[in-house]
Amino acid sequence: MTDAMTEYQHPLMAAYWKQLDTRFPQVEEVFEDCMAEALAVLTRAELADYLEAARILGKLGRGVEPMLAFLEEWPSVAKAVGAAALPVVMALIQRMQKSPNGKAIAPLLQTLAPVSRRLHSVQQLQHYLDITLDLMERTTGSIHGHHTTFPSPGLPDFLDQAPNLLNLLAISGLRNWVDYGIRNYSNHPERQKDYFSLQSADSRAVLQRERHGTLLVDVERKLDLYLRGLWQDSEQLVPYSTAFDELRKPIPYYDHLGMRLPDVYDDAGTISGLDRYRVTLAHMVGHRRWTVAQIADNWSPFQRMAVEFFEDCRVETLLMREYPGLRRVFLALHPKPEEGACDSETTSCLRHRLAMLSRALLDPAHGYRDADLNDFVARFHAIMQTGESSTKEIASLALNYVTKTRRQSDQFAKVHFDDTVIDYRDDNRQMWKFIEEGDEEEAFDAERKLEPGEEIKGLPPRHYPEWDYNSQTYRPDWVSLYERLHPSGNAADIDRLLQKHDALAKRLKRMLDLLKPQDKVRVRYQEEGSELDLDVAIRSLIDFKGGANPDPRINMSHKTNGRDIAVMLLLDLSESLNERAAGSQQTILELSQEAVSLLAWAIEKLGDPFAIAGFHSNTRHEVRYLHIKGYSERWNDEVKGRLAAMEAGWSTRMGAAIRHAAHYLEARPADKKLMLVLTDGQPADVDAPDERLLIEDARRAVTELGRNGIFTYCISLDAKADEYVSDIFGRQYTVIDNIQRLPEKLPELFMALTK
Repeated sequence: MTDAMTEYQHPLMAAYWKQLDTRFPQVEEVFEDCMAEALAVLTRAELADYLEAARILGKLGRGVEPMLAFLEEWPSVAKAVGAAALPVVMALIQRMQKSPNGKAIAPLLQTLAPVSRRLHSVQQLQHYLDITLDLMERTTGSIHGHHTTFPSPGLPDFLDQAPNLLNLLAISGLRNWVDYGIRNYSNHPERQKDYFSLQSADSRAVLQRERHGTLLVDVERKLDLYLRGLWQDSEQLVPYSTAFDELRKPIPYYDHLGMRLPDVYDDAGTISGLDRYRVTLAHMVGHRRWTVAQIADNWSPFQRMAVEFFEDCRVETLLMREYPGLRRVFLALHPKPEEGACDSETTSCLRHRLAMLSRALLDPAHGYRDADLNDFVARFHAIMQTGESSTKEIASLALNYVTKTRRQSDQFAKVHFDDTVIDYRDDNRQMWKFIEEGDEEEAFDAERKLEPGEEIKGLPPRHYPEWDYNSQTYRPDWVSLYERLHPSGNAADIDRLLQKHDALAKRLKRMLDLLKPQDKVRVRYQEEGSELDLDVAIRSLIDFKGGANPDPRINMSHKTNGRDIAVMLLLDLSESLNERAAGSQQTILELSQEAVSLLAWAIEKLGDPFAIAGFHSNTRHEVRYLHIKGYSERWNDEVKGRLAAMEAGWSTRMGAAIRHAAHYLEARPADKKLMLVLTDGQPADVDAPDERLLIEDARRAVTELGRNGIFTYCISLDAKADEYVSDIFGRQYTVIDNIQRLPEKLPELFMALTK
């Protein structure tokens, strides 16, 4: 690496680079872009930890892959679950480094961001890492009779499949699926690999068995719209797992970080998992609207429990006033304790009595005969009839209930829990405040603002999946794509190219005149229109005079007979464009410049909105996407200058570039959308030794675009393109063997496609 490679004009960037302490040129290429994303997410202290962790990963002796993956993925992980997850991630990496499983560190980091986006919380991520560690330790073994230890055969496959598995399973289901694979295949390395790569029938059968209920991640968008539409409320929804806390199952709650919900809800009788989520959120919204926190220091735990039961019923009564249909769901999910089921001589029955009272407050047909219970039900409804009441008023009623119904047995250690758990209610932590509570945590979650002079140029990378034809699955967030505006050059160079082809331009102009939309087309026989249609009007008048029913459609209107098409021209700017064209003194790049210039001139004459972009790649970590012309820009000197400055280099990772170009083309309001891909070779990159891999990924990308209504067409300049281009584009391609005719062929081909 040269000294120039590590000289940054921005002093902060120089300091950050020095802290990273690496000489990997691949890291140098993407460092500024990674820092731009990190600065938008991390605090100053978290940024220092981020760079220190990356430095450690670079010193592991595992090559550049772990450091690159961490630098690119960690800002997304921190955004999804919080930067507090870094110590637990690094702890697992240290365990892997000390074991024979060091090669699995890169797959762990590469899939960490999509996994985190499915899990949403540090606790959930910790459970996932614990599952990974358990798999690693229970399947790493020694060869019989020797001291040599072999790595876990299934661990890399599990890490590759983890994002897809978490699309299908709750974290508890994932644990059960992994545990089955360990127990049955720990002594069979090949079968273990088949299991954890989802290749075996046994693996898929267990996966189907563990799929159940409604996953929060699958209905998160619906629930967000439900909160906003019905309750005019919005908050981040954060999942937790109920599978790892055996002694005390977590229950829903909300705090300053969001609304905490189980990661999966099974159906409960006739109530679907989705409706269980809805009623839980409705209950929380009720507290957020109407509950006022009370000082808890002078109240006993029994008194606080009674206040919580009464306040829960108050907010649910107010919710049912707003949406009466909620009563059916509340009563279906609320247990109905049997009167007399608790033996007060041996067991504390306070919780049982409160659950009965809660049911009676919501259910007019409760059927309980207890005199005290019915007395307080009547007093509760008398208070509610006066309006919304208040938390303080209901708390006073709850304290009276505890005083009147207190029993000596309420102090017993053994508590009756049967039919008393109301699982859609939150834990009511928001109801209480304590005098001794400090304020040191007030601003710990405040959003970080960049300080003056701290902004760094460059957009954060976009992460795209890549299709793995071997496993028939996507590798999630596999490719990092960086987009920038193409540097500018001399616009006069493009003007000279257009003058060089002046005769061709005149011929094209005649063809363009035939394709140009006619301004107006008459639409006759209209009851209402912009002007009178004299022929029809006179005929109707004659009919009227003759006693026949006249035709009332005596007007006509006009419509524009225009083309409604949006075009994206995507240029392969890989190193091979620097080669000289056969039989010519010009390079393929120079001929491509001439052809694109003529095509852009032709499309501008037609008036079609179009954009031009180029791409090349240097491994999956660095796909460069360069904007040459945007849809809103005219064909002017600024755009010509960028086209004149085009340079070729690196490789051709086509699938990611096609997906990113489609991201902009899909947003265009056009009836027809055309993507033209100009390339001189097959998709390839230095980190993809299997040449079919990127061909199949590009084919998959073209299929995706077709499903979204985008017509993709390839113009190939490779004489050997017939061997692979049809695999990618089907019949939607043209091979131009004589590259010197490209400036003539490209505009004509476009006009043939769009006439």
